[in-house]
Amino acid sequence: MTAMTPGSNIPLTAARVAVDVAAPVRLDVSGLLLGANGKVRSDDDFIFYNQPAGPGVTYRSGGGTAPDAILVDTGALPAGIERIVVTASPDAAGQTFQGIEPTATIRNADDGAVIATFTPPQLATETALVVVEIYLRNGAWKARAVGQGYANGLAGIATDFGVSVDDEPAAAPAPTPVAPPVPPAPPAAAPVDPRIAAQAPPAPAAAPAAGPVSTGKINLDKGRVSLQKNQTVSLVKGGRPLLSQVKMGLGWEPAYRGKDIDLDASVIAYGPQRNHLDSCYFGKLTILGGSVKHSGDNLTGEGAGDDEVITVDLGRLPADATGLVFTVNSFSGQKFTEVAKAYCRLIDAATGEELVRFDLTSAEPQTGVMMAKLIKQFSGEWEMTAMGEFVKSRTVRGMVKPAAQAL
Repeated sequence: MTAMTPGSNIPLTAARVAVDVAAPVRLDVSGLLLGANGKVRSDDDFIFYNQPAGPGVTYRSGGGTAPDAILVDTGALPAGIERIVVTASPDAAGQTFQGIEPTATIRNADDGAVIATFTPPQLATETALVVVEIYLRNGAWKARAVGQGYANGLAGIATDFGVSVDDEPAAAPAPTPVAPPVPPAPPAAAPVDPRIAAQAPPAPAAAPAAGPVSTGKINLDKGRVSLQKNQTVSLVKGGRPLLSQVKMGLGWEPAYRGKDIDLDASVIAYGPQRNHLDSCYFGKLTILGGSVKHSGDNLTGEGAGDDEVITVDLGRLPADATGLVFTVNSFSGQKFTEVAKAYCRLIDAATGEELVRFDLTSAEPQTGVMMAKLIKQFSGEWEMTAMGEFVKSRTVRGMVKPAAQAL
């Protein structure tokens, strides 16, 4: 049996597998059949309790006494289906995963033998999760631990993968008409979980022209984003991933006038199993084949603007670089209670436009802080999360382990 971590993958040793997801509360477990474009072919490819069977994929209820499961027969999947995504959400409307850590178990569907387990770490406001995926790679089927959370429930997952969630609202007593009634829309091609429809945002009075579907996640469509601690923004604009060159600018000022503060900004790169790839800092200004570069050391922190800048070419990063954690350390031993106006900001390197900003609003008497992280999602897009987590470490070397744990 393998205990998986986010991003890790294993070859499947059985053609028929079952994925069950257990938690201290009742969960709804679903499966989606995805093609090479990462989308369902139609709503028929969304398998859940109200539509329990599809080609090669079956929903199995635990009856309230055992966890729900998705069964995948890889030999019976239709041509063109390359990925089965297994999702979970609390049965109670609006409940988050905070304090109810789920565990997915991948089993041999024929004899029940456990192949692997996965428990997504650090869940909070998420109301739905993409837990694991079964996917085809070079003619062989594998399983990957995902753990991607959504704050807008199954509606966010469904729309991300192309499932229609705009169900007809329940009929209400009609007032005296002042205009001819609008004919009802034709029924959906497949039944939609009423709990999904309830979580979907209300439709506008007039539908806009065709464009990217809003999933409720914060992105860059409305311009610059200011993050609070633990908030996340998807680096997507106009429905397209922002796979260009970006800069992470970090700045600070002395808390006491006239007292210089020598801090060091760094970035730590990790692989899909939280394995340390390399660190970029004042003593090593370029890593990962030149895709990550450091501007050099600032010895005082005085003056307006960014004190140190780290440039990241997201499109040139090696395929196994899936996590970047940006840190600041005080090698001289000064604590962050002696620092003022510390911030980090993500900038479009091509235009100089500030995309995302996080201002550190609190301080602890420590010598290191994890400011932000960039995480590559299994869909290929990058997300930035504000951290603001303090660590007792004067060098980037001492940040490697706590930063890995924070991914």
